[in-house]
Amino acid sequence: MNGFEKNRAPRNQTLVLSEKERIYFRNKLLFANENLSKENILNKTICANLYNILDKLPKNFVDLLIIDPPYNLSKDFGETKFSKMGDDEYLQYLESWFEKILQTLKKNGSIYICGDWKCSSALYRIMDKYTTVRNRISWQREKGRGAKANWKNAMEDIWFGTMCDDYFFDVEAVKQKRKVIAPYRENGKPKDWIETENGNFRKTYPSNFWDDISIPYWSMPENTEHPTQKPEKLIAKLILASCPKGGVVLDPFLGSGTTSVVAKKLGRNFVGIEISEEYCCFAEKRLENADFDKNIQGYDGTFWERNTANLLRASGRSATN
Repeated sequence: MNGFEKNRAPRNQTLVLSEKERIYFRNKLLFANENLSKENILNKTICANLYNILDKLPKNFVDLLIIDPPYNLSKDFGETKFSKMGDDEYLQYLESWFEKILQTLKKNGSIYICGDWKCSSALYRIMDKYTTVRNRISWQREKGRGAKANWKNAMEDIWFGTMCDDYFFDVEAVKQKRKVIAPYRENGKPKDWIETENGNFRKTYPSNFWDDISIPYWSMPENTEHPTQKPEKLIAKLILASCPKGGVVLDPFLGSGTTSVVAKKLGRNFVGIEISEEYCCFAEKRLENADFDKNIQGYDGTFWERNTANLLRASGRSATN
């Protein structure tokens, strides 16, 4: 047991690994020198440098790529570090693996790639070169105290692209339930909304601005010590919209496992690639936990607009935005 475990607050649910667990979960991993056929990598975590296995990955088997590469920032990821580059050099870095990872996609597959404001232009350029760019999602990443001499960076981008015009998109699965402030009636009946004891609600088409996401923090069971962990709810929206049930999701920069975990919870297959053995073990522990806990914080089968938690509690339901 380390110092972090001894001193953490009672409500702190941040995931930790014991030495015994590290050995146990390491045995579940695949490595670069092993068989990387489709049958062998499905629903597995591959611990490898992406460059070492790009040419070994099977072709045309993935429905959805979710890519969360290192942003163009100097960042310590524990076992590895990423150093900030010039804009052109960062674009070259993306070029060095992007085209090859696209070869894993089916012809009707979709791609989402994540970034911040500083690297977003490079992400657009690489997406525009190799895919049909469909949209840019901006999501509110409300975390941190901010900067004294600049605007607080509270937004991140996700570029959405496809390989062709015939692609899967389940808009019904990602509609947002909003409170109706001024309900309109037609012939005395609600028009496009429902009336409940706890208020009037309408399911609306999702936009490309998401303000209903909570960043994982220490009192949430999905939280790990990974410095750039994505929220499960965020990834759930991407998977529900762009991967059919039983389809395959690939994340080549898996981190602590969020994409694989959410795919499993939502009935999709997954493949995760991560260079850090420590984070791979975190991913495997989270995947094992998902066998008995399929909850996704803030999602209970419906995506509610922000600040509707009190209404849900009043009706006896449990959800947190």
